[in-house]
Amino acid sequence: MIEGEGQGMGERRALRELRVLMWVVIAIEAPVYLVWLVEVGYLTGQELPRGDVARWAPPVLLPPAAVLFCVMAGWTWWLSVVAGTRSALREPWIVVSLVFVAAFSVFCGVASVDDPSVAVGLLSAAVTGLGMTGLFFIPAAASRELPDVILRRSRRTAAAPGGADSELQ
Repeated sequence: MIEGEGQGMGERRALRELRVLMWVVIAIEAPVYLVWLVEVGYLTGQELPRGDVARWAPPVLLPPAAVLFCVMAGWTWWLSVVAGTRSALREPWIVVSLVFVAAFSVFCGVASVDDPSVAVGLLSAAVTGLGMTGLFFIPAAASRELPDVILRRSRRTAAAPGGADSELQ
């Protein structure tokens, strides 16, 4: 076997395992988050007076908004990573959309219980953070460019002064 050939197969295997790990995380976090959003949105809406049509807004609108804003932000970020340009996460409209989803999600989590506490707020923030992260990374996990981008960035990092190559010399 040629010396560099085994390393290439090892890199491909590691990248395949990374993609599988990303999909496992996404497959767990995103559905749990969306079901949680429906549940806390429903409970929060039920706090409004009977007959108020807004009672159904949180469970109906919040999950699709979370998917749309998180995946859209993930997609624009991923395109900037692939292109090697300035991160799109610096755009105000992306940050505002993510903050909106996070704030409303945590609010519904806290407002949905009879006795809100710090623990409920922390749990809401944790579920929100994990779920939004899972939704955000869907475009990267689904991209065919994922292995190339990771290899390109790891080689650039290793070749930089103070990187892995200079430590070996």
